[in-house]
Amino acid sequence: MLIELLAAGAAEAPQNQFGFMEAMEQGGPVAWSILTVLVIQSVGSFYILITKWLEQNKVMKQYRAGRPAFWRASTLTEGATKFDKNSAWRQLVDDAHAAQAQSAKMTDNLESHDWLHGSLARSESAINGKLAGGLPFLATTGATAPFVGLLGTVIGIYRALINIGIAGSASIDKVAGPVGEALIMTAIGLLVAVPAVFAYNFLQSRNKKIAAMLSGFSTELLANISSNGTVKPAMAAAPAAKAAPAAAKPAGAPKA
Repeated sequence: MLIELLAAGAAEAPQNQFGFMEAMEQGGPVAWSILTVLVIQSVGSFYILITKWLEQNKVMKQYRAGRPAFWRASTLTEGATKFDKNSAWRQLVDDAHAAQAQSAKMTDNLESHDWLHGSLARSESAINGKLAGGLPFLATTGATAPFVGLLGTVIGIYRALINIGIAGSASIDKVAGPVGEALIMTAIGLLVAVPAVFAYNFLQSRNKKIAAMLSGFSTELLANISSNGTVKPAMAAAPAAKAAPAAAKPAGAPKA
């Protein structure tokens, strides 16, 4: 008997008709299209954040690991091998080496120096431009996602007003679905925009730090080339390898 009463009560329990999926279904293709745009922006933002963060970490790690060994080398050609072949720092050294060979053909020393400086500046700009790839998408997402969500909000409110006009009364069952859809779109727009803005500012600040590293390293290269290898930044000596411990003499062995 108790089981029958519980089953009857469960059958008579009201079903929730105002959930997320119900609101989206009432919104139709327009609501789903707006949601799709917001999902694409969100996924793209997190993808750019992760990939660019890994790329920045790699560039900084290569700089910290390769710079001391580079400046302890006797020539630029030898020092270039201390960096990974496809690293930003190897590119800067290779461009400096190529610019040095070209500037040697110039008869005017001032023009030669300007050529070197300009070549290194162009190399820095190319590297900074590559590191900045994807950041415009983050900036665009942070600026437009709230308005994309607002578009869904406006459409939801408009549908609620139409339902009120058709029914002749503002009953909850007529306006709950469209108003719920409107609030959902507003919340999703903000949830997409806020992480994109934080990601943009975070990556931009790290790019500025890398740009300062590139500028300093470029200045060191220019000074080294202009002085024919005389000017070099002070680097700590490479740590000496520890000598292997001497084998212990067996007990009772005669002394030398």
